[in-house]
Formats: sequence, structure tokens, C-alpha cells
Amino acid sequence: MSEIKNLNPACIWKNFYALTQVPRPSGHLEKVQQFLLDFAKAAGVEAFKDPADNIVMRKPASPGMEGKKGVILQAHMDMVPQKTPESTHNFETDPIQPWIDGEWVKAKGTTLGADNGLGVAAIMAVMEDKTLKHGPIEALITADEETGMFGANALPAGELNGDILMNLDSETWGKFVIGSAGGIDVTATLDYQEAETDPEDAAVKVTVKGLRGGHSGLEIHEGRGNANKLLVRLVREAIEELDARLACWQGGNMRNAIPFKAEAVLTLPKENVEALKELAQDWLEDFTDEYKGIESGIEVICEDVETPAKEVPVEIQDNLINAIYGCHDGVIRMIPSYPSVVETSSNLAIINIGGGKASLQILARSSREDMKDYIVKTLESCFNMAGMKVETAGSYGGWDPNPESPILHLLLKEYKELFGQDGIIQVDHAGLECSIILGKYPHLDVVSLGPTMKSPHTTTERALIATVEPFWQLLKKTLEDIPEK
Repeated sequence: MSEIKNLNPACIWKNFYALTQVPRPSGHLEKVQQFLLDFAKAAGVEAFKDPADNIVMRKPASPGMEGKKGVILQAHMDMVPQKTPESTHNFETDPIQPWIDGEWVKAKGTTLGADNGLGVAAIMAVMEDKTLKHGPIEALITADEETGMFGANALPAGELNGDILMNLDSETWGKFVIGSAGGIDVTATLDYQEAETDPEDAAVKVTVKGLRGGHSGLEIHEGRGNANKLLVRLVREAIEELDARLACWQGGNMRNAIPFKAEAVLTLPKENVEALKELAQDWLEDFTDEYKGIESGIEVICEDVETPAKEVPVEIQDNLINAIYGCHDGVIRMIPSYPSVVETSSNLAIINIGGGKASLQILARSSREDMKDYIVKTLESCFNMAGMKVETAGSYGGWDPNPESPILHLLLKEYKELFGQDGIIQVDHAGLECSIILGKYPHLDVVSLGPTMKSPHTTTERALIATVEPFWQLLKKTLEDIPEK
């Protein structure tokens, strides 16, 4: 696994490997924060943890380049903790196990953390390289981007001194991002009094799994299956046709990841158990046909389990199932002026029902504030009809594109000179911290770039080895050619 340290450029890959050995799931960043502070001390650069738990580093300009505009290199330190069903990995204590699979770097049984570990590794390479020529450089390595952009949201005003922000959290080499969607977390909750289960009933746990999952911004337009939305179709029919009752439901585990697994425990008359298993097989065939060419590993599994003492009362159950069924999931519309880019979407990310409490969590995104408000009110209307309380949190605005950005045009010029082809200007549906940072530092000239990664937020996350070397070349050359103030 340590062979990735020998990939080119070694200055990035050795730092990325070191990061994989430090636990850094969102919400548990103490170890990686200390790792970064220790790294900076060893590299001889100023570093501190700010009040928002971000790590800031500062490297002075090379001799004679003090008059250049200051550059802020920005990435986030946390990673999405997803693992395969058979994995025993503990993200709070265990290192990631990266390995080389042909032209890709992957992880064994978990997310790789290239999102955004490769960006952090590139920053580390810049900070420790004594041969680079550059003006003043700052690093902003933010905390808990994946769970709500908390580090960027709490970033103190006046902390940064730079003129240019280069975000290193984009995931397609050769594409330069100049705009992204805003987002908001929508949570619907309901407390209820549990009902007694008929002691003569049997219980079956129904699981939908094997879906690809994926990033709810970058991959929402691909039409991948949402395990919660598939499971509700089966559960509703079981309730209507087989006298089933809902005891509990767990689906999804990350607000910004398309859920690849969901499970529900149903109670029902013993004589209907075989019919439920046949129904599950019928739905598996339907799902397989519906998602042909998109999903290849869908499973619908029924397991006999001990009958729980309590279940959801009928009237609450029906309201919850209707809300899950009616909740919008996926793309709402594309950007009219960029018809290949999603404008507005929602992801029914997490469902937890049981023990007298129900919670549904959705991440809604839009590059338009009015459409973001529209999807929030759409969701509120759906959940209010089910008697649920709806709350919003973590709202952040979109990043408005600036096609005249000087740093963009410098990057495009350097890219063409280095690689003989034109770079692509892009607006992303994924949320980037750029919009939040711009809100605090509106003078910044901003662009986002990075090497190619696929399937972030899933256990098939992978980084394309061949794109990291040119990414490093471009970053070095651009830092050298930053204009004077």
C-alpha cells in the first residue's frame, strides 16, 4: 500500500499517503489538525488553528517576489466515512488502506479520502518545497466541509491576507470551475407514541443495497438509484397488500451522499411472510430493469428477525410512508444558460424511524436562491402534510461565475502552453466553499481546480494517477507567474 508514496510527483503522493494514515472523518479532526500543525513546524512555515478549527499556514514570498499578489491555496481536511458492508474499518482510529489498481489509486473497503486529501497534499508539497518560486502564499485547510461547511462558515473576517483564492477541491483535470451551487439542509422530524406489536405476527427485515451511491452534487444527474426511494415502493405495497406494519427504518448515512443502502423491519401475519419475499423478488426484477445501464448490483434481501415489541402506529406509519414516497429526490431542472449543468436538486439522504422518533434529512442544492427557496418550500409542504416539523440549517449561497477572472485566464494560458490543449471552463452543481469565503472576502479572485477523481463519497472512490503530475506542474508554474499587485 505504501507504494503510492513512489508515484509521481512524489512530493504530493508521499503527503497524501501520510494523510491516509491519520483518521480524519468529518466531526473527528483533532488528529489531522495536530498532524498538519506538526507538519508545518517541520517545514518551517507559520501555522495555527483558528477559532473555526481551520488550519492556516503562511509561507513568505521567494526573494524578489514580495510584490506579487498573495495566493490562498484552499482545501478541506475532513473526508466522507463510507465503508463496504463487510468492512470492519473504524474511521476514528484506523488508517485508510490505499492501493494501486492499474491507473487508479483506490482504498480497500472504504472511501479513499482523495476528496479532498489530494488538495491538502498539494498544499503540503508547496509549503515544504524550498525550490519553488512564488509570491506570498497562505493555506486555508478548512474543517468539516463535508457535513455542513462549518469551517468556512465560521472563518473569521480579517484572517486572510491574499488577493487570489485557488480552491483545490475540483475533481476533473483540465476543467476550471468558476461557479457552484448553493445548498441547504432540510430536516423533518416527528415524535410518536409506539404501538404494541401483535405477538402473533412475524417480522422480516427488508434491505435494499448494492447501489452505486455517489456524490449528491456531482452525480445526481446520472439517475442513480436512491435506496430510500426504492425501499419505500416495496414497503408501501407490503402495507397495502400484505397487512404489513412498519417497525423501524434506517437508510443512508451522509447528507451529501446518495444512499446506497436502506433497510426496514416489517411485521405481518405469519401466513404472509412468503408472499412478502415473493414481492421483494418482483421488485428486485423491476428495479434491475428500471436501472439497466445505471446500476448493476442491486439486491433486495428479506431476513426473518425477532418480532419487535413495538411498531409505528398505523396513522403515523401511513403519513411517514406517504412523505417518503412524495418527497422529491433528484434533479428538478438544469441551468437554462448551461443546459448540461444541474441547477436545482434534492437528495433524500438519511431516514431514521424507530423508538418513537422519525427523522428525514435532505440536502437541497441550487445555483439560484429563488429556486433553493422553491425546493425548500416543496419539501416543507410534503412533510407538513404528514404532520412533521421541518427545520433548515447550514444554508450557503451559490458562487456566481466570473468568466473574466484574471486567475482563470492565467490558468487557461499556462494550461495551453504546458499541455497544448484548451482548458474547459465549468460551473458545478456540487457545493464548494468558495461562495462562503467570497462572502467574507469579496475582493478575492477565485477559481477551483484539481486532478481527476471518480465516485467521491463512495467506497469506489478513486484518483486517476496520470492527472496528478500535470496538476502539480500547472500549480507550480501558475504560482511562479502570479502578477504583481
